[in-house]
Amino acid sequence: MSKKGGNGHDEAEAEGEASTPEPTTTEAGLSAVAQDPAAVAEETSALRRERDDLREQLLRRRADFENYKKRMERDRGQAGFEAAAAIFRELVTTVDNLERALQSGASTDALRTGVELTYRELLTFLESQGVVIHDPVGQPFDPQRHQALMHEIAPGFSAGTVVEAFRKGYSYKDRLLRPALVKVAKDPEDEDGADDGIH
Repeated sequence: MSKKGGNGHDEAEAEGEASTPEPTTTEAGLSAVAQDPAAVAEETSALRRERDDLREQLLRRRADFENYKKRMERDRGQAGFEAAAAIFRELVTTVDNLERALQSGASTDALRTGVELTYRELLTFLESQGVVIHDPVGQPFDPQRHQALMHEIAPGFSAGTVVEAFRKGYSYKDRLLRPALVKVAKDPEDEDGADDGIH
């Protein structure tokens, strides 16, 4: 009996399916994808890969832009630094001229007072901008900051000590604008004796 009932149920289902209208081509395609788990998984995986690729491209472009901004800021700062250094390099020559005028012993008091005032103002300006003046007399000779013009025996000075500065040195924010031109004490036991040549 159960077998007959089963057969009757199957026949009814078959008749019902026969009376269902045929699906369109689009509906058939969607239905096929929906009914095929492997196709759905493949399509989902492809969409995820595309999403991940787009996200990676966006992050890479964003990082490139940030690097570009930092590079532009760094270049702009370096350009400003170089411009300031060039100005200070020119100003130190003016300071030299004023220093020479002061050392010449001008007889006119007014002229000397004016030169002294200008000299002090220039030095104050340079120092306020971060320029450091190097007068290395009495200090050990430093080839990174000093240029030796002469080596000679100098009583009272140990060998390798700056005895005289012919021209002061200047630096700006740890960058040397120009070295000091100096005379350096020589070891008295040096076989060559006194040497006033340029080195």
